[in-house]
Amino acid sequence: MRLLKTRPLKTKWTEAALFMAMAMIAGASNQTMAEQPNILFIYLDDFGWRDTGYMGSDFYETPHLDRLAKGGMVFTNAYSCAANCAPARASLLSGQYTPRHEIFNVGITPRGKSKHRRLEHIAGTKTLSPNIRTWANQLQAVGYRTATMGKWHLSKNPLPYGFDVNIGGTQSGGPPKGYYPPHGNAPGLADAPANEYLTDRLSNEAIRFIESNQERHWCLYLTHFAVHTPIQPKKELVPKYASKAPGTLHQNIKMATMIQAVDDGIGRIMQRLDELELTSKTIVLFYSDNGGYGPATDMAPLKGYKGTYYEGGIRVPFFVNWPGIVKPSQTNSEPITGVDLYPTLCEIGSAPLPVNQPLDGISLVPLFQGQPGPQETRSLFWHFPAYLQSYAQVYDEQRDPLFRTRPCSVIRRGNWKLHQYFEDGGLELYNLKQDPGETKNLAQTSPSKTKELLNRLKDWQTEIKAPIPSKANPEFDAAAEKAAIELMETPLTRK
Repeated sequence: MRLLKTRPLKTKWTEAALFMAMAMIAGASNQTMAEQPNILFIYLDDFGWRDTGYMGSDFYETPHLDRLAKGGMVFTNAYSCAANCAPARASLLSGQYTPRHEIFNVGITPRGKSKHRRLEHIAGTKTLSPNIRTWANQLQAVGYRTATMGKWHLSKNPLPYGFDVNIGGTQSGGPPKGYYPPHGNAPGLADAPANEYLTDRLSNEAIRFIESNQERHWCLYLTHFAVHTPIQPKKELVPKYASKAPGTLHQNIKMATMIQAVDDGIGRIMQRLDELELTSKTIVLFYSDNGGYGPATDMAPLKGYKGTYYEGGIRVPFFVNWPGIVKPSQTNSEPITGVDLYPTLCEIGSAPLPVNQPLDGISLVPLFQGQPGPQETRSLFWHFPAYLQSYAQVYDEQRDPLFRTRPCSVIRRGNWKLHQYFEDGGLELYNLKQDPGETKNLAQTSPSKTKELLNRLKDWQTEIKAPIPSKANPEFDAAAEKAAIELMETPLTRK
């Protein structure tokens, strides 16, 4: 793995003062920006922390993303607010942790076999409340032309949530009927030629949107379905990767073609921005909704994958490229998370924050400008009061072989991370600086740190009114659970 530089912290922050400070910074910071930049927000699906060349993939090829990352600031401790799609996206769009918007899982029905679930899950909802104003609403209100292209997943129609244009966005969590046509009822995709790859189409639609709005400010939320299942390759790229020597970290040929399709499209978009002389006026943000798809990729040395609350399930790639504001060739180790993007995008676009709507994040613009952050005095939180069953193919990097995760809450503060599991009261404490792979549970050997973080986590749960599952599942069968675990205890190799 490529070694990345870290930046020492020079100031101390208190959590109470942090949000107020960032809000005050916004006004002063905007005075340094000559004009509202265009915003290209690239958001991938199930794209792992190490799935780019700049993060160390030894098989996947991402030269255009690598070039953009080198031209800006790479965040090595960026997180999603959830380990799977819908709650991560709801937190991103609302700027709120899951207990506020109440989208906890993909769908509201229980996941996994009932006889293996000890508690009744908290169902929550599957639709983002239309009463929540998104950052797209805020940008739209100050004159941005806004578009979402690709996966939406939060309602039947994204347009009421602040978007002027929608290509492909529905309640669907995956590509409609796959990456090749027909694309069902997905808006704007009915005329797809027979052999058109969906990722290419979305990139081409992005270029058309930019061309038609070059005389005004725009925000494009390019939310590719890639690389979500089905793992369906771009056919013409298969021979290239079939003949390529497999890497130690990555070897999946189909996934490699899907990733190259994304990267090639980004290359075409950036070339068109250059031709239209818009590159210097455009900020590019690159992010993923959760960890990589376990059966097809690997986040090593991180433990876990999509659906787990170990690092591999929630730590994701993130960079910003902002000509004239963000200096090139920078890395930043500050822990950041999905709710931070709402105040960040508002500050970038000189848009006000919503009135009477709580936000849980901070603006990242000061970090983009090289200011020190609040790492040691800021806590990040996750809350998942539900179940997510194992993949059929892999279950080697999770707490037990039956579920990628069971109901839990998690806190990260500084280098420390605590997992709290509601079924059995289990606690897991890790020092991520010393043990990024979460191999040594220090809950028993560091009792004071465990107590401190657990108290902070419980205080947050109370403050935010996080629903804690506590009702016993009458269909739970302890003997059946034990037998199933014993049957699956043989260690697996992920590939």
